[in-house]
Amino acid sequence: MQELPLNIPEGSRKEVMAYLEPFMLKEMSEYLKPVEEMWQPADFLPDSSRHTFFEEVRDLQESAKELPYDLVAVLIGDTITEEALPTYESWLTMVEDVEKNEQGGWMRWVRAWTAEENRHGDLLNKYLYLSGRIDMRQFEISTQYLIRDGFDIGTGADPYRNFIYTSFQELATNVSHRRVAGISKKSGDKLLAKMCGVIAADEARHAKAYMSFISHAMKVDPSEVMIAFEDMMRKKIVMPAHFLREAGEPQGEAFAHFSDAAQRMEVYTALDYVEILKDLNREWAIDKVTDLNEKGEKARDYLMKLPDRLTRLADRIKIPEIQYKFKWIHG
Repeated sequence: MQELPLNIPEGSRKEVMAYLEPFMLKEMSEYLKPVEEMWQPADFLPDSSRHTFFEEVRDLQESAKELPYDLVAVLIGDTITEEALPTYESWLTMVEDVEKNEQGGWMRWVRAWTAEENRHGDLLNKYLYLSGRIDMRQFEISTQYLIRDGFDIGTGADPYRNFIYTSFQELATNVSHRRVAGISKKSGDKLLAKMCGVIAADEARHAKAYMSFISHAMKVDPSEVMIAFEDMMRKKIVMPAHFLREAGEPQGEAFAHFSDAAQRMEVYTALDYVEILKDLNREWAIDKVTDLNEKGEKARDYLMKLPDRLTRLADRIKIPEIQYKFKWIHG
């Protein structure tokens, strides 16, 4: 990493982003892998060129039959979230105060990140299709709606809020995929467990990148980064699929039911939200940050106290016990 500049004025995001760009270019390989060394969806799925293809599909369907209903619903919601990648890429390219040169650090990062993430939806989509449990037309309608509806996550075009959101969201996605992998394995679907496991590993790697971007920004613009962190947590980090809907239903209706299913299966809970906040507080060592102005100090105080407050709220949340019947799932 280049030496810390001494002349970046407080709140000057353009200068901070210019300072970060060489880091994105030179150390990108730490967080992104060479294309030909990475797993691809074909590594896990039945090969239609083999004479054993139909037998492999039958085996996949037999294993998928054993998955709990709520877990299938969560897997579908996760997959639709991954399939809405065009929304996330377009959002990342709209970040302000970054050099929009196609070969610059930010744009190269966005393309490489998108290319890795694209494999996730491809893999899970094909698994769902082959499983025989999914009404693919209903699934595809929800996917198209989510891409069309976009999202409203409260970051605007601010790079600091962008990196804070992606740090949190990549960690949350890692938790979700990792938990689906564990439950799938216990249910006897070892193939799905492997799939979700490798996706979770990608998400963890990407989270480290975005967390690192904030760590370096915190060194040169601590007050503004701290204030941005506080602002995002006051608004609450909303999931990128918060507008999820089924055919004929209002925007966001399906997301509420998807979220309930995730809580019932303990795939992603309100307490996980608190743990991720604690992880970010530790990762960015906010208790040790120096040179904060008055607003920055107040922001830190809020962030340090927030986990305990959210834990008390999480303990009072009541989750509906009755399963919602999704149009996505046959039967």
